Amino acid sequence: MSTPMEILIVEDEAKIAALVRDYLVAAGYVVDCMPEGSGVVERVRKSPPALVLLDLMLPGVDGLTLCREIRSFSMVPIIMLTARVEEIDRLLGLELGADDYICKPFSPREVVARVKAQLRRAWAGRPDVVTDVPLHLDAERFSASLLGKTLDLTPVEFRLLNTLAARPGRVFSRNQLMDILYVDHRVVSDRTVDSHVKNLRRKLVDAGGRDDWLRSIYGVGYKLEWRTDD
Repeated sequence: MSTPMEILIVEDEAKIAALVRDYLVAAGYVVDCMPEGSGVVERVRKSPPALVLLDLMLPGVDGLTLCREIRSFSMVPIIMLTARVEEIDRLLGLELGADDYICKPFSPREVVARVKAQLRRAWAGRPDVVTDVPLHLDAERFSASLLGKTLDLTPVEFRLLNTLAARPGRVFSRNQLMDILYVDHRVVSDRTVDSHVKNLRRKLVDAGGRDDWLRSIYGVGYKLEWRTDD
């Protein structure tokens, strides 16, 4: 019997959190609830859930800030819950790395359906992609190895590899990568991201990897695929 996936709900409205929790538990998930933003990042670091349901407006630390901080070290699926339907908020949240939005008021059945869809997308196998490449990442030590060889990565290169490897085949735009790579929110150009990608690709090849694992998608961004022969 497989272990149920854990969903973390970060929602300060107790009635909403309890309602969504009950529906998710009925759907077979394990659920943990947190009523405020403080402590969420540490919780995700120490015990990563399968998915995070994250309210936009929270006491302590707001949802957009939490999304950005979580994306600096994890690609766990994030669905944002919000009563603010302004388009700018939606765009800003997605650029920070949210995978989906649900606007309040919502049906708890819709939440369950969205959760299932995101988990399928995150964990679905791809027949043309190798998922068991011996890549080992240690987020606490910022250390990495490929095919048994140590990768001498800078902190930014480690975050780049960690981000891309967490979602093989997913294309990340340069703007998304800039938000994830630079946790101090410094202003950098697209060319800076391109330079980091080039350096990371070279280091993967030096360790025995293929130069087409880390691919540039023209006009869009980058993706990582552990491909065998085309």
